[in-house]
Amino acid sequence: MSDRDEFVGRFGGVFEHSPWIAERAWDHGRIATPLHSGSVHKALCAEFRAASHAERMGVLRAHPDLAGKLAIAGELTEESKSEQAGAGLDRLSAEEHARFTALNSRYMSDFGFPFIIAVKGHDKDSILSAFQSRVANDPETEFETACAQVERIAGFRIAAILPET
Repeated sequence: MSDRDEFVGRFGGVFEHSPWIAERAWDHGRIATPLHSGSVHKALCAEFRAASHAERMGVLRAHPDLAGKLAIAGELTEESKSEQAGAGLDRLSAEEHARFTALNSRYMSDFGFPFIIAVKGHDKDSILSAFQSRVANDPETEFETACAQVERIAGFRIAAILPET
């Protein structure tokens, strides 16, 4: 791939609403060709990790609440909608939804960004268990945990775009 706009168009959304990561990876010459999921993931994660704390916090804040208001309103990105549906978060009972809402509120209040977990391979019960465990973390630990989860999500999204070689 030799065109920056094409690259950013293809990979600019793998970090939620943060095309600047793909732009910087391209601009810094981190993109090796031929493209494959592992090399693209490594390049994008390197840019994410090189970003300032405030920029990474912006990426975290760009993520939707799990089973939250955006999901109810149908305003999730297609990737987030598919990921949450795959984990059953679009089929919560009223009681389960109330529990997620309460945890989302507490988590956002404590950490300043929504709870983020790479939901692939999880179901609503394992997500709820992780949520309940992680809400007790200190802010620094949870920031790093959320960043690692964002990188996992990006990896899954890249793998859906590109084959592994």
